[in-house]
Amino acid sequence: MPAISIDTFFACSLTVLLVLSAMTATAKLLQPLIASPLETEAAKRYGEIAKYMMLNVGKPFNWGQNSQTFPEEFGLAEANAQNPYVLDVDKVSRLNSESLYALSYAQIFTILKVSDVSFRLEIKPLFDVGVNLTATFENVDETVYEFEVVTEKSGAEVPTDIKFYVVAEDFLQASNIYNSDGRRRFNATIPNSVNGPALLVVFAKSAFNAGLSSFAAYAFAHNSSEPASRGNFLRLSPLNYTLTVLPLSLNKALSTAYALTFNYAAKLTQIASDNQTATFSIPRFADASPTVLVVTGWNSTRFFVEWTAYPQIPLEIGVDFTKASSLSDVFAYDYLVTIGSAIYKCTVWLGGPKT
Repeated sequence: MPAISIDTFFACSLTVLLVLSAMTATAKLLQPLIASPLETEAAKRYGEIAKYMMLNVGKPFNWGQNSQTFPEEFGLAEANAQNPYVLDVDKVSRLNSESLYALSYAQIFTILKVSDVSFRLEIKPLFDVGVNLTATFENVDETVYEFEVVTEKSGAEVPTDIKFYVVAEDFLQASNIYNSDGRRRFNATIPNSVNGPALLVVFAKSAFNAGLSSFAAYAFAHNSSEPASRGNFLRLSPLNYTLTVLPLSLNKALSTAYALTFNYAAKLTQIASDNQTATFSIPRFADASPTVLVVTGWNSTRFFVEWTAYPQIPLEIGVDFTKASSLSDVFAYDYLVTIGSAIYKCTVWLGGPKT
């Protein structure tokens, strides 16, 4: 078999493994064995609860879009979706504790009306993107940064197409699309006249299924001190294709806001502001990719860059079942879900009194 055919075979096999690792409605028992009919019934019951979360739109059906709405019934499905396991971008975002509009675990537990069952829910991309700054070359007028990007799943490198953006003061650079067998190096060049810190945003799509996508954001120093941790200056909360920006202290002056996806980039238009917040309109990109929202500004004399994703993933909410008592039955259910045309892995853990 020619080498290119062998490479394609193994790459396609890896894509299949990615999908199978998060196959819809795959149940994993966290107890060693189902030892009795009662445990079988518990697994079936918990599976129905997990499926209900994925397939039900909740009440009202559009509870995710209105920040003031507290749902009467819980469900994450997108209203009027043509296929099952399509989740609403705003309902998902309201599960992330970083959002101003997040529901708490206690609120969701009450809405579910299943008093003897605890839960945990996680949503994340099907593969990971890792970024390392490997070298810096300072020239008279510009500085060149060399990065290495690794795309992998459970230690296995994933072939992808990669695109990156660099954001700094009044500066946005978009790259070409690079092919990667799972590990790729590239350079980003920033003029020395630009203030930092800077933010590198990397998007990666499976080379064999464009719906399988992931991303990473990496802040680094450029003509500046080391960047502060994310969330130090602003709290960013996207909802209903509107970004609300809340400064976390006084003396914050916003500069520019961007929406970035694999194929598109746009500068956001501010549509409102008051003494506490500013709001921006988010474009509805036709792209099977998360949207990374980036806001730049000044804290007195210090420039900063903040970011969040829309939907606000990865996210996790609920009970930590790794510390669960042996007196509890705990089951986990994996689903492939679609959010805004991109595919993610959703895991629902459910636990209750031991049967």
